[in-house]
Amino acid sequence: MKGSKLRLAILMCLTLGLAPFFPEPHIIGKLRWIAGGAEGMHPMDWFDFLLHGGPWVYLTILLLLKIIK
Repeated sequence: MKGSKLRLAILMCLTLGLAPFFPEPHIIGKLRWIAGGAEGMHPMDWFDFLLHGGPWVYLTILLLLKIIK
């Protein structure tokens, strides 16, 4: 069961977490925007960040739980 959750999290990160891929992964652009002060970000941009960042958070939690065990 754990292995299938980990595979699902990786698949989610590689698809939703990085899409669209060109010119750069979307989550990278959002992280740069936030690191630059997040000026001009609207609620929809924050929702978009949460949508694309969610799979990465899920993967991180699963990996931490696996390390702790």
